[in-house]
Amino acid sequence: MAGRRPLPLFVALLFLAAPPDAARSSEDANVLLDFKAAMSDPTGALRSWVPSSAPCGNGTASWAGIICDHDGSVSGLRLEGMSLSGSLNVAFLGHLPKLRTLSFTSNNFEGAMPDVGRLGNLRAVYLSTNKFSGEIPDDAFAGMNWLKKLYLSHNGFSGSIPASIAGLPKLLELGLDDNRFGGAIPDLQVKQLKRVNLSSNDLEGRIPDGLRKMDADVFSGNKGLCGEPLRVPCQPPSPSLSTSSGGSAHHPIIFTTIAIGLVVAVVAAIFLVPRRWQTGDDRLGQHLPPENSKFASSEEEKLEAGVAGCHRGGGGSGKRVAKDHEQGRLVFVRENRASFQLQDLLKSSAEVLGTGNFGCSYKATLSSGASVVVKRFRHMNRVGKGEFEEHMRRLGRLCHPNLLPLVAYYYRKDEKLLVTDYMAKRSLANALHGCRASNVPALDWSTRLKVVKGVVKGLNYLYEELQMLSVPHGHLKSSNVLLDDSLEPLLTDYALLPVMNQAHTGQFMAAYKSPECKQQGRTSKKSDVWSFGVLILEILTGKIPTTELQQEKGGLDLQGWVHSVTQEEWSSKVLDSELKATKDSEGQMHKLMQIGLACCREDIEKRCELEEALDRIEELKGRDTNEDCARILTTDGEDDLSTVDIK
Repeated sequence: MAGRRPLPLFVALLFLAAPPDAARSSEDANVLLDFKAAMSDPTGALRSWVPSSAPCGNGTASWAGIICDHDGSVSGLRLEGMSLSGSLNVAFLGHLPKLRTLSFTSNNFEGAMPDVGRLGNLRAVYLSTNKFSGEIPDDAFAGMNWLKKLYLSHNGFSGSIPASIAGLPKLLELGLDDNRFGGAIPDLQVKQLKRVNLSSNDLEGRIPDGLRKMDADVFSGNKGLCGEPLRVPCQPPSPSLSTSSGGSAHHPIIFTTIAIGLVVAVVAAIFLVPRRWQTGDDRLGQHLPPENSKFASSEEEKLEAGVAGCHRGGGGSGKRVAKDHEQGRLVFVRENRASFQLQDLLKSSAEVLGTGNFGCSYKATLSSGASVVVKRFRHMNRVGKGEFEEHMRRLGRLCHPNLLPLVAYYYRKDEKLLVTDYMAKRSLANALHGCRASNVPALDWSTRLKVVKGVVKGLNYLYEELQMLSVPHGHLKSSNVLLDDSLEPLLTDYALLPVMNQAHTGQFMAAYKSPECKQQGRTSKKSDVWSFGVLILEILTGKIPTTELQQEKGGLDLQGWVHSVTQEEWSSKVLDSELKATKDSEGQMHKLMQIGLACCREDIEKRCELEEALDRIEELKGRDTNEDCARILTTDGEDDLSTVDIK
């Protein structure tokens, strides 16, 4: 490549004698150094990128933001939230043959759309939240036949949506929201398209038939769009309509207004209900009102506050009623679970499960006998309604045996409810620290290893599916790991950082207690790795870490404490006595302890990569060689639901 630095002769001679992996890694290093030199790194986020080291040593990333393939070559760049700036010249990266993922989300890059089209083997491109601008050429993505995920959100792109996007045969996710794209929406190949966001642009014309079944929020903020699912009629090309100043040209608006009024009137007539939500002190509705006056007990106050869409009636202007009607409904993100409404929850018997820094959680038992957990959040106002609902839909599409699924949500400006399943065996924290449910035995080594393996698999899935997030989980701790009937772990309260109030997250969420956040005020995906390392140490020692209960007596700086004890004394002084280590299992426990410590290194550049931790943990064995058989997660609606404090 023109302009690349020649290698010193002695280095070139070393390449001739080096094994293929070493030569590949050295070549990748040279490419990346050229790439770094073409941008600005004001905070030194890429200071680990130095000529004296390799980006992938022994298949493990040693440079910040690098994803490594098993053969030691670079397979991806995750340079997110690093304050990088300048123009983004990806031409250098064409010499990385294994490159599959590029993520430069939340930086300060500017200028024209990077020429990613020359990187034809890419699977995912994330350029959201930068300062890119200008028109994108129609053929910008031509030939990218492997591209599955493309995110250009929150930039300043203008002009038409490139036609080549419609020709991407494997595209699954597309984010073009919050730009200045204009013109018509191209006829996208929607057979395989799972996620799309075109909101907050200047698009106009009829929405293509293939996109009619998408949610209306996907197209919100485009005043010129018409057709389904917006329910805005497209005006026929009639001269009388186009030139009229006060007659038929306004008929669609009049019709829409009348329609909204009729809907509100019908809803009010049908669903005016008794004056109270519940008839006993054990109803969920009894627990909700005290924290917010908008959740009122009288019918008049309910109609004004808009507690639920099915409780809408007179009072106030039509605009206010319509707005409340839009807000006050329980929205299911999993269609096969839409078996109850908000009023069913409010009238259900309830049990307070816990109160934390973010709100309260309740177990609600429906009239059908099924139980759900309702979590009430008071500090979830970071984004507007459209962006909040898009994020909830994103979470609703996640599916993994070690994630607790989000079932539904309720939105108001100052009030959010999230509904999940209830797990009778409660949380890992309860099982470890003496408050376990009566049906949960003491956790032996085999079970604890199974929990660790499930947690790292669930966390890795979040990394793969939510690459656009700088911290895919953000609140990983033992109280947010639930146990199902087979004592398999289920992660909960994941990926909430984008919608939580920033001041509150910085004070209370686990990722913000990582060393890099305390020292430098920033988080990253390795903040989750740090939390995972602390969790491993907690599982092995049975001790409560300081990150769980900062003010609680007995809380320990686990990584510091374990480091202070020699490995020869781990079995007698560090490992939980309930583990009852045998000669065979003791070595496995020590290996897991070492992995936990590697994930807890204060130096983020030396901290273990999640992929490496996953590989090392998968090699560990419990006493039962069949313990890691895949669990089939049932979705018949009869599963018990989650119980975990919100802290």
